[in-house]
Amino acid sequence: MTALAEHAIASLTGLALGDALGMPTQSMSPAAIAEDYGVISGLIDAGPRQRIAAGMSAGSITDDTEQAVLVAELLIRGQGRIDPGLFAHALLEWERRMAAKGSLDLLGPSTKMAVQRILDGVPVEEAGSGGTTNGAAMRIAPVGIAFRHQNLDVFVDAVHDACRLTHDTGLGVAGAAAVAAAVSAGLDGSPRSEALDRACAAAEIGARRGHWIAGADIAARLRWIRGLLPELTPPEQLRTIRDVVGTSVASQESVVAALALVALDHDPYPTLCLAAGLGGDTDTVAAMAGAVLGAVHGAQAWPPDAVLHLHRVNRLPFDDLAHRLLALRARTH
Repeated sequence: MTALAEHAIASLTGLALGDALGMPTQSMSPAAIAEDYGVISGLIDAGPRQRIAAGMSAGSITDDTEQAVLVAELLIRGQGRIDPGLFAHALLEWERRMAAKGSLDLLGPSTKMAVQRILDGVPVEEAGSGGTTNGAAMRIAPVGIAFRHQNLDVFVDAVHDACRLTHDTGLGVAGAAAVAAAVSAGLDGSPRSEALDRACAAAEIGARRGHWIAGADIAARLRWIRGLLPELTPPEQLRTIRDVVGTSVASQESVVAALALVALDHDPYPTLCLAAGLGGDTDTVAAMAGAVLGAVHGAQAWPPDAVLHLHRVNRLPFDDLAHRLLALRARTH
């Protein structure tokens, strides 16, 4: 296996591990997480106060990973382009399957609004005009694998193409562009700091795409928190990420929080455990951080026993998807 393939697989694996680590704690407060689970140090079952993922067993993935796989499959099917109609149909089918098995882990607010607008007859180019949450960023890693980041304008074109249906706003595209660019840079051998530099640059470009909606600038917030973190003690760093940056579904909070955790330069797996304990949209914050850390560090980032457990619980076609996405990357290069 080539180093590139190893890092691509590790990026998808990191996304899924972060998702699974945050599954039991998603949408819970830090206090409730501490009371129910203590300090998160590995994959655990959903507890009694977990409503969205009620009854799910340790290592189970959620919509973050499933929709990333969906994006990867559509990218491969479209030879690097995502057909909006097929994407809308696939998202609807996914939600129907989730609802049929009694899951509360359904489409996020921006995605659901966009798909409903399409069903109501709104043109595809207008459906995502209100999408500002992290739904595009959580599933964007396959675009970072399929496209190189050296020409950022062209790269953000590909990101925007993947966001257009549901998150066609400056905030939605900027958040997705930041995560995708960090993943793509990691695959090319960039260390964390350089990958985060590319994330900032891509977010600046992404903020000028799509429809304008008021909200804090993602690139500016990411640069600010990266400069501040070295001045803080470890407890202060986590409190600042949680309480000042924020961990809600808003892109300008959760995307910046995920990349701020990457900037801490801790070991990758403990970083995802920290994300799972922060409260808020923990599964998405950890999934985005995991995608970047896997791209940067490769397979060595993830404990083999955790990866084995993850694959035992879920059907994850990461080897095949990674190689086919990298074939697109080679073609576009």
